[in-house]
Amino acid sequence: MRVLVVGAGIIGLATAARLARRGDEVTVIDKEPGLAHHQTGRNSGVIHSGLYYAPGSLKARLGTAGAASMTRFAAEHGVAVATPGKLVVATAADELDRLRTLAARGAANGVPVRELSPAEAREHEPEIRCVGALRVETTGVVDYRGVCDVLARQVTDAGGTLLLGRALRRARTVGQEVRAEVETTAGGGHGTSELVADALVVCGGLHADRLALACGVDPGARIVPFRGEYFDLAPAAADRVRGLVYPVPDPRFPFLGVHLTRGVTGGVHAGPNAVLALAREGYRRRDVSLRDVADSLSWPGLWRLAGRNLVPGAEEVARSMSRTLFASAVARMLPGTTADDLHPAPAGVRAQALHRDGSLVDDFLLRTAPRQVHVVNAPSPAATASLEIAAHVQAELDRTLVGVR
Repeated sequence: MRVLVVGAGIIGLATAARLARRGDEVTVIDKEPGLAHHQTGRNSGVIHSGLYYAPGSLKARLGTAGAASMTRFAAEHGVAVATPGKLVVATAADELDRLRTLAARGAANGVPVRELSPAEAREHEPEIRCVGALRVETTGVVDYRGVCDVLARQVTDAGGTLLLGRALRRARTVGQEVRAEVETTAGGGHGTSELVADALVVCGGLHADRLALACGVDPGARIVPFRGEYFDLAPAAADRVRGLVYPVPDPRFPFLGVHLTRGVTGGVHAGPNAVLALAREGYRRRDVSLRDVADSLSWPGLWRLAGRNLVPGAEEVARSMSRTLFASAVARMLPGTTADDLHPAPAGVRAQALHRDGSLVDDFLLRTAPRQVHVVNAPSPAATASLEIAAHVQAELDRTLVGVR
């Protein structure tokens, strides 16, 4: 079967590699000139354990399984990976109930999690201040770009093709085929061509909703971009952190909050802050797309989300504008951290799907049509779960072909 896969991030490549290994004739296209150009290549590299997600959800099932499969995949293929474990720390007494609720959720998801006293927490992170903590041994870190390199090789080794610098403009299922209009976007070439396949898989990330619509599929939500801003800790501050340290999530806000991550290369990341991006690929404050801004502001869901999160949203914006305030957020966990300890690091943009009523699409979301599968919402822990998501996409793709082969 000929399958066209759109998107050379980790989900697209994992899906393509899986399909190619089973014998499908796979072509991968991406508008960028390289692999993992957006969300995959700009995250903190964490292999999430499955602690946070609603029991029974795709995030919980695929994320928990993905923590094991991603760690194993990286080790088998020589990609840098480590499993230092993480602490989730309560820094005030009013966070302890939320910490216990989180522990119960983790246990329901099959995550090995232990509740620790402050003294026990300091055995793992001597410099951290807390009134209670959770210890999760299965949280790791990995080089996701390295994982993508391996997956891309698996695609080509199995006879597949990578066409970078090619953007999907539109596609339609016509009888027993999918006809896709593709535009050349790199390499000095211009113009459009048609690719014909038996099936289409779109892993469009920041543009997933637009690509679904361009293929005649209702995405069921709109992508609203949130920029995640990071800092690297100065060496003296980084030496005070052994592994990964997270705050207790604020239930008023959909993101996890500023946390500390020791990466596979040894440095320590602080972040991300989360603010509305003014472009879907808006990695800098000055990056503005009028089309993207109009799409976000015209979506009723964004205004309803903002109305329910005025206080935490304002705090995120304030931290974005003030390194001192950002340092204060870190200092709640790592006392003594100052603005001088924070060195700017590349930002990322999270493609968050929002319903019209302002609720987050809080799980992975796939939409299907005859011979088509679209991954519309795949925020964290999508990179962790990518090998498992690929299996899920394959199953969904095969369902779309039942009775039409």
